[in-house]
Amino acid sequence: MFLTIPTVMTWTRIVAIPLIVGIFYLDIAPASRNLIATLMFIVFAATDWLDGFLARKLNQTSSFGAFLDPVADKFLVCASLLVLVHLQRADVFVALIIIGREIAISALREWMALIGATRSVAVHMLGKVKTSVQMIAIPFLLYDGVLFGTINTLVWGTWLIWLSAVLTVWSMVYYLQKALPEIRARAK
Repeated sequence: MFLTIPTVMTWTRIVAIPLIVGIFYLDIAPASRNLIATLMFIVFAATDWLDGFLARKLNQTSSFGAFLDPVADKFLVCASLLVLVHLQRADVFVALIIIGREIAISALREWMALIGATRSVAVHMLGKVKTSVQMIAIPFLLYDGVLFGTINTLVWGTWLIWLSAVLTVWSMVYYLQKALPEIRARAK
């Protein structure tokens, strides 16, 4: 099921990356660039929920879709973080924590799959909360303005991205603890 509706929606998150990055190279007003990139990120990030919903609703779940969905999420988040670091709206340390965790946990999951222990690193609610906070923080930082005359999105986005970094470390520790018995058993 390579080209189902949910899988095509997942592919759009990957296709969105150069579009979001490219917005910041257009010769338009910075506020317009910020708004366009923010709206694009929100629309593409929403496909994360929608593609899963449709896959279940239309009975179009597949192992390829299950593989591609988290990859697309990670690409979108990591690319957006790199843009934000470049624009000096996110600290490089936050980006290193989040990107490093994604690489480490992806490698851990791959290894656990190889040894037949995927259940020990199955997606947990803590990881979902971490992702949700990231998906709120990033558009706030992309927008970099004042909403409704009172909400400074840079301030809120900065707090949220740091909260997401804390949740990132916490979730990584959780997954490593869950995998530790298997790791110990294989090390003998």
